[in-house]
Amino acid sequence: MTKMRFGMVLNVVALMLLLGFCCASDYKWRKAMISGETSSSMMMNRVGSSVLLPLYGNVYPIGYYNVTINIGQPSKPYFLDLDTGSDLTWLQCDAPCVHCVEAPHPFYRPSNDLVPCRDPLCESLHPPGEHKCDNPHQCDYEVEYADGGSSLGVLVRDVFALNYTNGAPLNPRLALGCGYDQLSGTSHHPLDGILGLGRGKTSITSQLYSQSLLRNVVGHCLSGRGGGFLFFGDGLYDSSRIVWTSMSLELPKFYSPGFAELVFSGKTTGLKDLIVVFDSGSSYTYFNSQAYQNLLDSMNKELAGKPFKVATDDQTLPLCWKGRKPFKSVRDVRKFFKSISFAFTSNGAKTQFELPPESYLIISNKGNVCLGILNGSDVGLKNLNIIGDISMQDRMVIYDNEKQLIGWDPANCDQLPKPKYAYT
Repeated sequence: MTKMRFGMVLNVVALMLLLGFCCASDYKWRKAMISGETSSSMMMNRVGSSVLLPLYGNVYPIGYYNVTINIGQPSKPYFLDLDTGSDLTWLQCDAPCVHCVEAPHPFYRPSNDLVPCRDPLCESLHPPGEHKCDNPHQCDYEVEYADGGSSLGVLVRDVFALNYTNGAPLNPRLALGCGYDQLSGTSHHPLDGILGLGRGKTSITSQLYSQSLLRNVVGHCLSGRGGGFLFFGDGLYDSSRIVWTSMSLELPKFYSPGFAELVFSGKTTGLKDLIVVFDSGSSYTYFNSQAYQNLLDSMNKELAGKPFKVATDDQTLPLCWKGRKPFKSVRDVRKFFKSISFAFTSNGAKTQFELPPESYLIISNKGNVCLGILNGSDVGLKNLNIIGDISMQDRMVIYDNEKQLIGWDPANCDQLPKPKYAYT
């Protein structure tokens, strides 16, 4: 698991940075909802506008999807892990770097545009009552991830080189983290940083929205064959074709439809009130311990007498099966596995997010079939159930922060979509 984010408090030894700002003291981080202060007339000009970015990578064997964003003056490319499970975008930063990990590009050289401590963006990174300003001229941050990774740094503003889908340039000045002290987690990805796409004020989409540049909508389409696309704004989909469900009011930090019932092969498992979160920062899907054990019991019954046996010598994932001969694709085995669904009820309407075999199985490099649903309790997720990349492949998944809706629809993620409006 890579990207379910939780705050923590750490004391940091003072350090002089390249730009003359000092390091963070003990702070926490997390999200706050967008205030929504925009110009309605300017925002109306952005209806149907979008930014479209190609994605690279896959669930297996690479283990993540990433996007290239050009940042700074002069603009330089950076490979970022797209993460709907967190808000803050950050780059490994030469300020100088106390502890950084291997990255594909030279470390980001920060601008001298520091975000002050009392800025609302800075306040949103810290829990209520724990936002201190030992240095009022800078915003210190610290984020820790569920896999044990972390980033420590300061908030700066710099230019992001983007384009609307009609080709018009979009070069907003946005806040990002200059991360000068990183620790790798168990699921370390060799990238330049994180693209935070969560619900809070510091997320890229919230900042674009606050500047009246785009609707506060983000979506992605992850191809099962690798690659796909990421988009900001509402100009690339037909809303009438999307299956929508409401975001949970009880879980404002996450993209969560709230509580769900687990369905196996079209029949209820009896497990209800499961907390479900969509997280593009997680390569695989995670069930809590009860749901995971229920799933294993159901699968074992289905596979009894079938030409499979547990491949104990394959450590690709916790559970793999081998057949009489190596498998080449999930198509070779899909008839033996049943669909799984999360059933949601939103404002009286029922929706289901279905996981066909292609959405929870992989074929390892040993030719075995492996279960891409893991036990979240083993990685500290407790009762959370995470819908990760493997289960969002080959469908467009949309997070509409203005209407507080999550939507999905089957899609060809290998082909970049055309904008539904012609605009200037």
